[in-house]
Amino acid sequence: MIRIVLENVLLFLLPTLAYVAYVALRRQAGNKQSAQDILDEAPLVWLFSAGAILMMLGVAYFATSSGGKPGQGYQPPIYKDGKVVPGHRE
Repeated sequence: MIRIVLENVLLFLLPTLAYVAYVALRRQAGNKQSAQDILDEAPLVWLFSAGAILMMLGVAYFATSSGGKPGQGYQPPIYKDGKVVPGHRE
């Protein structure tokens, strides 16, 4: 569950993180600004909107691309003959 939450938070914050990194790298070396100064001038509505769209696309992708066919069973991993046999779909 925590993995799903972290993936969504990362996808949501990715545009903002990319913007802060881009602006920080584009600034001259003598003009040191903190991340807070950069965020004060950032177009946050557009960055959050882009993050929300990325998050929704990620959720839609993972919701439709994983899993088996309807009625298909799942065999969990088992310990057999001293080895772990990975789980698989039947």
